[in-house]
Amino acid sequence: MLTISGVVQLQRRYLRCPAGCGGTFPLDERLGVKGYVSWSAQRLLSLAAGSWSYDQAAEHLHEFCGLRVSDTTIRAIAQQHGGQMRRWQHQEPAAGAAFRQAEGEAEFATDGTSVNTTHGWREMRVGVFAKRKRGKPQSVARWEERHLPAPAARVAFAGLVRADSFGGQWRQWASRLGLKQTQELTVLADGARWIWKQMDRHLPGAQGVLDIYHASAHLHQTAAVLHGERTPAAQRWVDARRRRLLQGGASSLLNVFAEERKTLRSPRDRASLDGLCDYLRPHWEHTPYRQRLVNGQTIGSGMVEGACKTVIGRRLKQTGARWRIRRVERMATLCCMLYGRQWDAYWSSQAA
Repeated sequence: MLTISGVVQLQRRYLRCPAGCGGTFPLDERLGVKGYVSWSAQRLLSLAAGSWSYDQAAEHLHEFCGLRVSDTTIRAIAQQHGGQMRRWQHQEPAAGAAFRQAEGEAEFATDGTSVNTTHGWREMRVGVFAKRKRGKPQSVARWEERHLPAPAARVAFAGLVRADSFGGQWRQWASRLGLKQTQELTVLADGARWIWKQMDRHLPGAQGVLDIYHASAHLHQTAAVLHGERTPAAQRWVDARRRRLLQGGASSLLNVFAEERKTLRSPRDRASLDGLCDYLRPHWEHTPYRQRLVNGQTIGSGMVEGACKTVIGRRLKQTGARWRIRRVERMATLCCMLYGRQWDAYWSSQAA
């Protein structure tokens, strides 16, 4: 048997039913042993599989722990628990217990990242619910200096599904996590239209917030067209317009752009500014930045950005990786369990 201490020889009696209804190892039940890999070793192998490719996981386990285990065994264990974790997240009340008990205001952030599958590149959509206490009030002039408390609880999930199917899960997840009133929820996201459409449909009354960093990126793109890429003039333009955006929201900035457009002569410049206006116009209600800074609340969707890049992307988008649909969703769930801080709760519930 493979354990966290290596392979051990275990001898035990096998009892067979005389009526022909099968047999069992009674000691296995007492020790919590199922199959070739012990429970503690299954947890370790799953952790390694969620952190590295299967072959690298085998190498690292040998280097770190002295365990000699094949990448095939690691894949089998990780896929088994990835599927079980997916069911556990949806069916077990214990999955959301820590979140329900945590203090802080509820946030939801969502985004997507492409992964290579046997059916071509597909978008893996990711959602993250969190609870966070408010930080200290901050002014618009010093908004980048603010320090928000870390989330007290976090739950992540993912799937290779269409936007409407993924959005349809949000209300169910909110209810599962004890968020009965969506009016108390903040939704943070970039400007992707599918997100805001699904928010209006499935999280009615939630406070939507356009991620300030994506908005800033669009300001930089337009500044590069109007004043040259990375020039002092372009930076001054961005600083002034972002300050206006933070102070008065998208509606205030759109008024500034309406006047500025009258001074532009180049069709290219006007087209760039028009594109920026088209990006901001649907979000005049989603840019209450000044008030949220005063309240000590977040104005960025970095939580889900981190999940897409450093958790899902780093594991699922490795060079040469090409996944089967079912396997990639199981691995995505395993990664989300690590990121969403449900890891200990899952293993504790399964070992009970």
